[in-house]
Amino acid sequence: MSITQTLLAPLLASGSPRPLITHYDDAAGTRVELSRATVANWAAKTANWLVDELDVEPGTPVSVSLPAHWQTAGILLGAWWCGAHVTDDPRTAEAAFVPASSLETGREARTVVAVGLDALGGSATDLPDGVLDYASEVRVHGDDFTPLAPIPGDAPALLESSVDELSSRVRERTAELGIGKDDRVLSTLEWSLDGGVVDGLLTFGATLGNRDASGHFAAPRRERDLDVLAAPGGVAFAVDQSAGAGADRVAHGTSGRHDPVRDRLWRRPYSAPN
Repeated sequence: MSITQTLLAPLLASGSPRPLITHYDDAAGTRVELSRATVANWAAKTANWLVDELDVEPGTPVSVSLPAHWQTAGILLGAWWCGAHVTDDPRTAEAAFVPASSLETGREARTVVAVGLDALGGSATDLPDGVLDYASEVRVHGDDFTPLAPIPGDAPALLESSVDELSSRVRERTAELGIGKDDRVLSTLEWSLDGGVVDGLLTFGATLGNRDASGHFAAPRRERDLDVLAAPGGVAFAVDQSAGAGADRVAHGTSGRHDPVRDRLWRRPYSAPN
């Protein structure tokens, strides 16, 4: 079973309309909330496009060089759903997903896919010949996806990790970061493939979060959210100021060693709204 099916299946079964991702882009002044069903739809569209248009199959390399964004989540989950091997090397990739503002980073891939990173999923404009627009390409594809065959556990998934190894790593990191099933977590991590994607995205099966417009934690309003903050220049907002609002820094791993991730992940227990 793919990492995407492992993560999304229980969430969809227990309440597909519930919010899953709330993305804040402070530079653009936008806030977008996506339900579990909407995230799954974007992932399915991406998987269907990769299979139908690029003949991607388990193990096919796909390069992803994108910041923390809800569109990045759809791309990664879609790639894993159809068994693609997510890498950071466009030279061997069937497709390279890159920001529309940085097309040169994917020029060595067989297919360059520009991602507009628009708050509402709008298309990238003024693209050169030969470069595909992600939103326009996937929008016409189906909202459901079923792999032609089960994704084997030993298939490559992320860099050097197989599907099974990545699944195990996600479970381990969730425990090491002290994230419980009732916690709501705010992440300001960069989504580097060698660690940030695991800590900032894939642990969402057990993470929750909410942040108000001022940068402080607000009273929990939903049972499950993952908040991703895109801060100007890659600088996180002053999370220390939210401590008075009841946020708790994520704990160290059980070994007691310093974990730099804790400085950019905050959590608070979930309590039912009044």
